Amino acid sequence: MLGFAGLAVLLCAGCVGGAGGGAGGSSDSSAAAAVARAARATEGVPSVHYRISGRIPEQGQVETEASVAAKPARARMVTTSRADGNAGKAELRLVDGVLYQSMTENGVAQQTHGRHWADFGPDARFTAGSGLKMDVGGLRDQVGRNPARDAAFLAAADDVRRTGTETVAGSRTTHYTGTATLDHLRDLVTGKAKADLAQYKTLGVDELTLDVWVDGDDHVRRLRTQGFGRHGELDLTVTLLDFGTPVTVRAPAADDTVDLREQAGKSRG
Repeated sequence: MLGFAGLAVLLCAGCVGGAGGGAGGSSDSSAAAAVARAARATEGVPSVHYRISGRIPEQGQVETEASVAAKPARARMVTTSRADGNAGKAELRLVDGVLYQSMTENGVAQQTHGRHWADFGPDARFTAGSGLKMDVGGLRDQVGRNPARDAAFLAAADDVRRTGTETVAGSRTTHYTGTATLDHLRDLVTGKAKADLAQYKTLGVDELTLDVWVDGDDHVRRLRTQGFGRHGELDLTVTLLDFGTPVTVRAPAADDTVDLREQAGKSRG
């Protein structure tokens, strides 16, 4: 299989963040209120189907398509990554609190212990068969999250403003934009949002430009995050395709799945 570090990079496509507090300018309070309202409304939908495309510093182009349901939490995410002539593909499924993963490298399905799927189990932390200590809690949260919540950060940008109207995913939307520095965000965010900031720091990005498109039902239909740092360009766009559609996700076949915790136990034995 591709290395677990590679898996984390692929999953970064599901980590698109927002902003709060920017590089100067005056904020439109009505625009900020509209973005905040849309973020809350969209995060509260029972399920969402979305697509991500763009570029991650040092990792090249990424494409992701995912469906996520809130209660009970279940999700399916497929991500492809292309850089330096190599192509990787990861499929992740979240079922009953357990994260499953399969990967393909340059068109060849990867295997672990002769099986195509890895089962990370219900615990966030464990030791894999290779001896590598794993913490998949953050990855599991990203797979199961509604990406619309990130739009809320734009509402706190110093220069959030309305720029016009556009059609996105078949819906007429209002376009809002703003900028933010990570230093300012650290004073504003708490909880899981702190992890999003840490990921941007790892990518070498210090300032973000955020764009959010909101439809007539107060739903976020698109988010774009741009930045440039020590490791190159970040430019990711999330398009939310539909809301409330039932999401069915099944665990992979047991005879084609390896339980990484069992392999860890066997290796120690």
